[in-house]
Amino acid sequence: MSIVMKWKTLLLTACAAAATLAAGTPLSVYGAWACSNDGCSWASVRNMTDFNQKNGWLVDRTDGKPSVNLVVLSFVNPLKLLNRTTDAGNTNGVPKGMTADVVNYFTSKGVRVMLSIGGITYVNDWNTALASNPTQLGINAAALAEQLGVGIEIDYEENTSPNLAALQSFIDAYRGYSLNTRYDAFGNSPASRLTIDLAAGDRWLIGLTRKASADWLNITSPVLDYANAMVPSKQPTSASAAESNWQEHVDGKAQYNPPIPPLAPAKFTGSLYLVSGRKVTPECLKFSGSLEDTTGNYVQTVSPKVTGASAGMLGYMFWAAECQGSGACTVPPNDCKGGVGVGSKTYSVPVPMQVLPQF
Repeated sequence: MSIVMKWKTLLLTACAAAATLAAGTPLSVYGAWACSNDGCSWASVRNMTDFNQKNGWLVDRTDGKPSVNLVVLSFVNPLKLLNRTTDAGNTNGVPKGMTADVVNYFTSKGVRVMLSIGGITYVNDWNTALASNPTQLGINAAALAEQLGVGIEIDYEENTSPNLAALQSFIDAYRGYSLNTRYDAFGNSPASRLTIDLAAGDRWLIGLTRKASADWLNITSPVLDYANAMVPSKQPTSASAAESNWQEHVDGKAQYNPPIPPLAPAKFTGSLYLVSGRKVTPECLKFSGSLEDTTGNYVQTVSPKVTGASAGMLGYMFWAAECQGSGACTVPPNDCKGGVGVGSKTYSVPVPMQVLPQF
């Protein structure tokens, strides 16, 4: 090859890279947490006709394609999972509504499914389970993931004194359970997906965020796939307000003692409400002008502070489909095709979820 041809090839490569950067990093995760019709207990087996009426928008945005590529069923009680409790709402520690039928409802459309263990309601049960036998809890979680063909999300919202050593034991036990639950950057096995929820920014769940950012989500030897920056106390009123929360994860908190290191943007999602203050949000109803619209450029292009990391966050998560939690089922977002659904088309969200960017 002549010198001229070599330079032309290099120039074309550089232009292609610049074009990709200008367009931003494509979204990999575009998902929704899902509660059941009893709040977030999933304590009874669902009638699938009723379930489809209330959740059909998730798997059909009007063109036969899903509005999301991930659904996280929320929540599993960690203490009941540890003890394999059978009671009115659980069988062997698993909520009765989290069935193979519900999982298949989504996976048959190419939508990945995960189960969330915890939530704010079960903080004390997380603490009790971790103090009792975190290794067995990790084993039980991994067995459940394999059984249903799902991933697991750690939603441990202990703000002041998280039991990080025990949570490490939980993670080690989960990852060591089988070949299917080991860390796999390609996510070929559904059960290999193990994620964690962090606060909207770095000023809550500080101990958990420090540990996760430094050890579990680093780009050289990650243990967890990614984190979700959860919703704040209420929906941000502007794109800049939402972005300022997410920027805290990108920047870290060097002034803290000990400091929180920066988190690679491709290691976390940002979250938005579908219902806020018992009112369905624009983020549910109409994409144009919504936060998933106006923050899109930031999410796809935010620059990393971690050396060697790529620009752009992983994507979005939405709280929450069907029901927002106990006592908040009177205004379920039963149809968010106009907001979330249009967003998935606008951003060409891959279904099934493609290989996650790791850096």
